[in-house]
Formats: sequence, C-alpha cells, structure tokens
Amino acid sequence: MIERRLLSFLLYDWLDAGALTRRARYAEHSRETFDAALEAAAQLAAREFAPHNRAADLNEPRLIDERVHLIPEIKRALDAFIAGGFMAAAADAEFGGMQLPALIEKACFAQFDAANVATAAYAMLTIGNANLLLAHATRAQIDAFARPQLAGRYFGTMCLSEPQAGSSLSDIRTRAVSDGDSPFGPRYRVFGTKMWISGGEHELAADIVHLVLAKVPGSDGTLPPGVKGISLFIVPRVLVQPDGTLGERNDVVLAGLNHKMGYRGTVNTLLNFGERRFKPEGRAGAIGYRVGAEGQGLALMFHMMNEARIGVGLGATMLG
Repeated sequence: MIERRLLSFLLYDWLDAGALTRRARYAEHSRETFDAALEAAAQLAAREFAPHNRAADLNEPRLIDERVHLIPEIKRALDAFIAGGFMAAAADAEFGGMQLPALIEKACFAQFDAANVATAAYAMLTIGNANLLLAHATRAQIDAFARPQLAGRYFGTMCLSEPQAGSSLSDIRTRAVSDGDSPFGPRYRVFGTKMWISGGEHELAADIVHLVLAKVPGSDGTLPPGVKGISLFIVPRVLVQPDGTLGERNDVVLAGLNHKMGYRGTVNTLLNFGERRFKPEGRAGAIGYRVGAEGQGLALMFHMMNEARIGVGLGATMLG
C-alpha cells in the first residue's frame, strides 16, 4: 500500500492540492475532505481488494456453460467500491459524484491499484466509459448509459481491436448499418468481431455498455478507408428502454476468453457483434447508437483511450 506521509507530501507540498479548493467547482472541499476520501480509499482497498489479489491470479476467469465465472471476492470488492462512492468520485454532484479534483480521485484510485490492479481494472474501464459519454454524448445517452455506470449498476468496456487488425485501427472491418432513429439518437445494426476486450462479459453488473468503433458502409456497400471513416457506437449487452428499464438481450455474443500474462483476474474476451445468436426486435445485428458525428469515432474514443493509458500507467507505478 502507499505510505501515507509520502502521499501527503506529493499531494500537498509538491502539487499544492489545497489550492484547488479556491476553484468554484471544489469550493465545498478542503484538505480535511480530501484526507477523508484518501483514508476511506486506503481502508477499503486493504479490506476488500488486497486479500484476494493472489487468489485472482491463481483463479483466472473461466468459461463454463457459456458464462464467465470469477471468484466471488471480485464482486464483493467492487460492490464495496461502488457503495463507498468511488465509481463517481470525480463526477458532478448532479450524477451522485463527490466532485473531487482529478488529482485526488487518482490518488484514491492508486490505493485500489496498489491493492489489486486486476479487480480495480473493471472500475477503471467503467469510469473511463462514463467520462467519454459525459463529454461527448447527448443528454438522453448520458441518462441511459453513463448515469447507471456512475451508480455502479452497469459496467463499461472499450472495443477497438479486431483479430485481423490489432492496433491498426484503419483496418477494422466491423460495420454499422443505419437502422433509423431512436430516443437515443441515430440507431445502427453492428456486425463484426472485437478482440482483447477487457471486462467484455461477466455477471458483475446488470448490463455492460460497450463503446465500439465501426465503419458505416457507403451507398455501394464498401467501407470507407482509413481512420477518418471510423464512427463510435454505444452497444449495450442488454437493450435499455426509454424509461431506463432493461429489455431484451442484444446481439452481442462471447466467443472466447483470452489469457494474458498480467491482470489475470480481469476477464479478457473475444466478442462477436451481430452473430445472429440473439435477434433483438426479431432481426440480426447488435443494436447500437452513434455518439457524435459520423466519422469522428476515433477522435472521440481517444477520450477513453487516454484515460485508460493514465490508469494503466498508474497501476504499473503502484506495482513497481
């Protein structure tokens, strides 16, 4: 765990975290509230995250009868994390958040990374997913998909890579075919395969919100070349109704698990979109809702990608 005197020196003597309370957004905070959040994070990390760190490494996610099985300590830890308010620690009070500065929120999260980086990864992805939507989605999309993530009812993922493309996103083949309009904006049917999707399938939450990069075919059916043709879509595992209730299963299918050298307790998946295993509203194709304008997907996804890079770097620092 992080030595408290060192953390206090870094936050207050070097980075002058106390000065942030002079800003209107953080005016209700003080060093005392910052310290209370840090202490709560440290205690929760030690009590719920650290004890199963080794067990999660030794008992990787397993696929049994088409369901992902995780050790129960992971859900218990994340439920406690949510109950403590840490999923929305930096979010506006409007969304149930503590409205902590990013500096303090990251310092809190570092406690969880230090205790168990694999379990913390589920929260890191969900927070990043919600933050992208808060920055770029419509109000209806935020209320339907970001707000439940900040409350811990849904979890989130980032779906970029594909088996044939890897990190060469200009070569992705996942396509999104226009399917009219909806209360959540322009609607599409998504078809394709995504690889290396952390948190892609589990029973930790009622729904999983996938943020998916795909290309919209032209009038001749061909996909636009390069990264400028990529758009971003919200594709939930279970469809969300306009009143916020959950509906039928979307056409998102777990095709297999990947086993990585690190983050062994974080389930890593191969997902098929539009496999026709499920037929929402009687038709094949995973229903998705476009975020932002067509062709702006990669620029928008960088909001979550960059946050994930910071999170992974923070986790690596704690492990080091």
